Amino acid sequence: MGWWATATIPLFTGVIGWLINWSGLWMLFKPTSFAGVAVPGLRELARLLPRRIQEFPGLAQGRLGWQGIIPARAAKMGSIAVDKAIAKLGTPADFYRELEPEKIAAHIVATFAPEVPALVDEVMRAEHPALWRDLPQPIRDGIVARVQSQLPGIAGQVTGQIGVHIDQLLDPKYMVIEHFRANPGLVVRIFRDFGQRELDLMVAFGFIFGFLLGIPVAAIDLVWHPWWSLPLMGVVVGWVTNALGMWLIFEPPAPRRVLGVRMQGLFPRRQSEAAEVYARIIADHVITLERIGDHLLHGPRGDTTHRLLADALRPAIDQAAGPARAAVRVAIGPERFDSIRESVTRQAVDRTLTPFQDAVFSRQQADRIQALVAVRTRELPADEFVEMMRAAIKEDEWMLYVHGAIMGLAGGFLHYGLFHLL
Repeated sequence: MGWWATATIPLFTGVIGWLINWSGLWMLFKPTSFAGVAVPGLRELARLLPRRIQEFPGLAQGRLGWQGIIPARAAKMGSIAVDKAIAKLGTPADFYRELEPEKIAAHIVATFAPEVPALVDEVMRAEHPALWRDLPQPIRDGIVARVQSQLPGIAGQVTGQIGVHIDQLLDPKYMVIEHFRANPGLVVRIFRDFGQRELDLMVAFGFIFGFLLGIPVAAIDLVWHPWWSLPLMGVVVGWVTNALGMWLIFEPPAPRRVLGVRMQGLFPRRQSEAAEVYARIIADHVITLERIGDHLLHGPRGDTTHRLLADALRPAIDQAAGPARAAVRVAIGPERFDSIRESVTRQAVDRTLTPFQDAVFSRQQADRIQALVAVRTRELPADEFVEMMRAAIKEDEWMLYVHGAIMGLAGGFLHYGLFHLL
């Protein structure tokens, strides 16, 4: 019975190694959102625990449960992705140029022009209904026609001014972090879409690592086998199995020869393919024309964008009255005239960037952003690419190692119970 128990140790540690990496993979990605319960007093207790323990998902908020390590650190990965990669992929001006401001201006004209009659009519009825009602129809039509005729110039000036000030108006880091924080599943997709094969391979290697590590454990157990040796060595096997799994994925970043064998991490080995996946996700979901438009108007610097657009629109609105401008200003009073002009300006500002929210147009422009991000991601040094991809895991890898050690400990006790107690 003794030799049989010893002979099964490598097989047993192989199965445990497979389970460790399989469950570790689950811990990395699932669940996307926190799943657990609030425990009264846990928040206060958590403050007394070591800093590392406080980082356990949900603990600092007084909740007991779990969230996948990668989605839990999505915002952090977004921050590092900007600092290490996206900032090098292109400046805000680079991204804006790829969206082709000339086409955006033409799209603004095509979308906004049909709305001009309703906009002018709406403002005039609200601000000075009597004047608007008494104006002959040809004059009213002339005002609308002059506004429409100036639209190409206005749109070009608007997109041009945005381009001049884009570095102050657009904050890609804020956009990426907030979008990753709100959509942690995107970070999971980045790993899954290009790295599922490597992740599955890591699980398979868990058995191989566990089996190989089990051979010296069996030899030690054969000559020196107190009851606690298997659980203790199970802790070592579990810890090392997870550490080897992470090393297999990410290290070394650049090709290196070890004992004559060319070695490179599974993820950096496929950096070129990863670049395409990463670029598509960034172009489709993060740095899109829709999100840029929303960020320009409603982001942290939205007030600046509104002022810039208003300054571009006011002269055109002044000119819309044409030769009758001076007479109209005298007839209704300077303050009333300025009030009408400001009202038109305020409403026109938001409507001017409405075409940014056109999903179809945004998708058409996304191909250029994808091409830019893909090229620059492929050009990243291997170590920076690895740092970008590993950012969501790095600080919490210890949880995976502890999980492996606990499972190894349990496996050691299980083997001892099966072959020594039964």
